[in-house]
Amino acid sequence: MPDTTRHLTLANGLQLTLRHAPRLKRSAAALRVHAGSHDAPRQWPGLAHFLEHLFFLGTARFPLEDGLMRYVQALGGQVNASTRERTTDFFFEVPPAALAGGLERLCQMLAEPDLGIERQAREREVIHAEFIAWSRNAQAQQQFALLQAVAGDHPLVGFHAGNRYSLAIRNTGFQHALSGFHQRFYRSGQITLSLCGPQPLDELEQLARQLTGAFATGAALTQAQPPALSTNEPLLFAHQALPHGAEQALELLLAGLADNRPGSWLNALQQHGWLKAFKAEPLYGFAGQLLWHIDLKLHPQADREEALRLLHGWFGFIRQANPNQLNQAFALLQQRRERSASALELARRDSAGQPFVALDGQAMAAFQTLLEQLPCLDHGQWQLPAADPLLLDDLPNARAVAMPHALNTCALLPPTRQYAALHLRWQVPPALGQGLHAVLERSLLPLQARCEHASVQLQFSTLGEHWQLRCTGHPAAVVRAVEYALAALRSPNEWQPPEQEGPALIPIRALINQLPNAVHGTQPAPSPTSPLEPSRLAAAWQNSHWHGLATGFDASALQGLAAVLQNCPGQAASPTPAPHWQGQRWHHTKLAGSENALLLFCPLPAAQQACGRLLAQLLQGPVYQRLRVELQLGYAVFSAFRQVEGLGGLLFGVQSPHASHGEILGHLHALLSQGVNLDSNAQQALAEQFDEAAMANAEVAEWAWQTHLATQPADLPALQRSILMIRQADLDALLAHLLGADRTWLCLANAAAPDASWH
Repeated sequence: MPDTTRHLTLANGLQLTLRHAPRLKRSAAALRVHAGSHDAPRQWPGLAHFLEHLFFLGTARFPLEDGLMRYVQALGGQVNASTRERTTDFFFEVPPAALAGGLERLCQMLAEPDLGIERQAREREVIHAEFIAWSRNAQAQQQFALLQAVAGDHPLVGFHAGNRYSLAIRNTGFQHALSGFHQRFYRSGQITLSLCGPQPLDELEQLARQLTGAFATGAALTQAQPPALSTNEPLLFAHQALPHGAEQALELLLAGLADNRPGSWLNALQQHGWLKAFKAEPLYGFAGQLLWHIDLKLHPQADREEALRLLHGWFGFIRQANPNQLNQAFALLQQRRERSASALELARRDSAGQPFVALDGQAMAAFQTLLEQLPCLDHGQWQLPAADPLLLDDLPNARAVAMPHALNTCALLPPTRQYAALHLRWQVPPALGQGLHAVLERSLLPLQARCEHASVQLQFSTLGEHWQLRCTGHPAAVVRAVEYALAALRSPNEWQPPEQEGPALIPIRALINQLPNAVHGTQPAPSPTSPLEPSRLAAAWQNSHWHGLATGFDASALQGLAAVLQNCPGQAASPTPAPHWQGQRWHHTKLAGSENALLLFCPLPAAQQACGRLLAQLLQGPVYQRLRVELQLGYAVFSAFRQVEGLGGLLFGVQSPHASHGEILGHLHALLSQGVNLDSNAQQALAEQFDEAAMANAEVAEWAWQTHLATQPADLPALQRSILMIRQADLDALLAHLLGADRTWLCLANAAAPDASWH
């Protein structure tokens, strides 16, 4: 059933977009305030971003412990905010029954924030920690440098994030500017609210009318017009005086640029052997101005000037192409994107005025104007690719064959969800597999880009002596994508490994990526520096053993999958239990960045994991309050229950510019030593999260895979019952075990262990 939408303007001037999507399991709200960093006084850089942070610190009605962030996190939802140049966005996703509670907290915290000077002082230090991380992040600095190519005095070239020095909270002028910015822009006429979920439109509308009355009434303001926008950077494109609908028009153009099939610009670069990496993204859009960038990485032997001429030739071809044909192909792509999107993605797109739809007449006119402002040549051989099979709902014809015994199927995710997941894992002898994964990874890169374009996720990873392929998305698309992927894994199109390039992750994210290898007690395999022989791959596949799990496929899709898996390399086998150890292990890894980062993973036996999940839920608020708010260790602080390689346990993460790794561990130990009190409401809310109808499809598929790796039954109702049976004595006993001499701790850090108790 297609989505239905409703657009209206409330009496107080607030713009409202409602979306009824029966297929969704969750509901979301996205609130956009039409004011951002470029609307704040220039003498106070970061004021708009600072105000966004202050909103989340609680109000008189909803203090921090009952504010939006804690409310959403307790329900297993998502919540965040973002300050851009001319807009500020607040958004969350929760179970449908909790939408009202979340929206009430969101509206109230924006309408009546507590701007007390002491909380400002604490939060300014968090902003400063973000600034330090930003200033040391290569990717962030590259983008900042890129924007310096914008000519003139456009505010895009300025600094707007804020730090300890730009946020002069003791200055009377700053305080007047802060309160004035809030009063001027955080009122009904400046707000667009989008609500999305399985609820009927009338129910969503009633909810919005009831809860948005907290905002001060005021007509929409005219935001100051920016100066002219121009740039001389060849892959940074600036547009002026574009008509309404230009941002949607740019999306069509970027979709064509991202297509790497024959006839496209990317395919031309690939045929020359020049392309290493590509990304095109919009950077800015306001008042008829657009700025977008192509991040293009070419091999050293590439002719960069010819690559640019080919790009301009492709622009010229698109300018002359049939716009209706382009729009029809775009409509098919947008339809798949809409059906694959979460409630949160849909709500955010709606609040930005960019739903997943084809271009209307106005946007098509904007598309033509956009093309007229691009450099065009008559150069190269181009064609419009046919409809991508990955976007088709029908399954390829397949002969009836038996499913390999190494593939288990899980019925947790009903086929009616139209979301499927396939996990395949090979155990490859280390002596034979050394260096081959990097070659296979490179071979899959074009397919991965094509899959991402079609809302299919394809990942190929290595974990010690294991290789793993994961593919999720529409069932028919997954079957086709896996067929293409297995062909590439059996016969790579080239034998040169990928070059190690790209901006480094911030330390805490890099540690998270290394956690699965650390669980296995291995280091990531080094990439080879020279081509490898095809005979090595044949021997590796011949001596490998595989197993897998399929979730969300109906009978016909499973038949198609069975046919595809007849060509799966390796020998069919059964999964082995997840690794386990006793005692403390320290995993030291060298990372870019000067801040101290630490992950603490405490795996638990299967019998204790329900209790561990509740303990993690009850600790989430205190960990954030103590480590981030009170101790101000840094802005990257989190705690959660995670399943890693079939092991479930508590995971704590901290990245700090000043606290040592030993100090971080000491704070965590002290916090755990304080104990927790059983909260029956939190217990009930946690149990309700583990209902298939309440979980995101991706979460169900991942949970099924983790239980498969653990060789445990995938029984969500049993997990719910176990959570509801937990008593205070169980929590106390688990905490005592976590702190006891026989505890099992795994610590990942960007430094050596602080003492000899770790090994």
